[in-house]
Amino acid sequence: MSQPGFFDLSRRYEGLDAKKDPLVAILAAVPFELFRPQLKAGLVAGGLRTADAQRKSAAGRKPWDEVLIFKVLVLQALYNLSDDQTEYQLRDRLSFMRFVGLGLEDAVPDAKTLWLYREALTTAGAVEGLFNQFDAYLKERGYLAMGGQIIDATIVPAPRQRNSRDDNAKLKAGETPAEWEAQPAKNRQKDKDARWTKKHGKSHYGYKNHINVDRRHKLVRRYAVTSASVHDSQKLGDVLDPANTASGVWADSAYRSAEIEAALAARNLTSHIHRRGNRNKPLTKRQEAANKTRSKVRARVEHVFGNQHNSMGGKFIRTIGILRATARIGLANLAYNMRRLVVLERCAMAAG
Repeated sequence: MSQPGFFDLSRRYEGLDAKKDPLVAILAAVPFELFRPQLKAGLVAGGLRTADAQRKSAAGRKPWDEVLIFKVLVLQALYNLSDDQTEYQLRDRLSFMRFVGLGLEDAVPDAKTLWLYREALTTAGAVEGLFNQFDAYLKERGYLAMGGQIIDATIVPAPRQRNSRDDNAKLKAGETPAEWEAQPAKNRQKDKDARWTKKHGKSHYGYKNHINVDRRHKLVRRYAVTSASVHDSQKLGDVLDPANTASGVWADSAYRSAEIEAALAARNLTSHIHRRGNRNKPLTKRQEAANKTRSKVRARVEHVFGNQHNSMGGKFIRTIGILRATARIGLANLAYNMRRLVVLERCAMAAG
């Protein structure tokens, strides 16, 4: 085996570039330094860092760079990796090292460090702020929310809890089973927020990702996270985007109700929500044709969920509690928008 040469690593990276490393495109499109002030504030608010003005001395081991760790969290979202798997991949994959700015000689943040940083951002509720900050950057780049808005929700599976019926009944009532309270270690491992739901005759356990996608650019503009048992229509008001330049709102028939139609009209929004038939009153051919026309627009939101499911390692999350689930799902939506920006920029270059 020959000795490693001075230019070997450069040649390896050139080989990755020849294969069109997608992470290089994200680095070129996303100004990660934009997030630094908000990351610092979030880590301070989450109790992991001390504000610079309150530090008594600059002595001691320097903390990990917040932007570097944020890039690692984005990698996690892009490939749906656990903390342990992320640490391993950072040590093993040149493309990951280059993305976060690490060399072969540099130390790698371990799984516990990643958990602590994400936990601090979760506690501070900083992920939504990071998402909104990137959305503001997209608008500065000219990617305004245009053409109307498409609303939908998808189930995000979580690790299933093996609870008794009595335990589940108490959780639904907002109580904690006495047996769990007597065993703190067990109690910490129990997800009291995730719920069961049925879809197409199958049972699912976890949470829901409710999103608003603009029709023009297919970017996620707003999102909300709930347990899986919450009906899609209950979060429509929370994810409506008043900044969209058009009045149209598309959604499937789960969102159709007299109350929602009245609420949209009160906001001067035009409903394109699918109609649904009843047992004694099926849809007319005209209504079926109208639904088919609406589907051509509404289907764009399925592309977002399909991208997250197929290209980003699936939607399954490995967290406990709705706060952590909200942070993980928010990071997944943010990572999707970063990927989408790369596609939009490439299309703009080809057209220009």
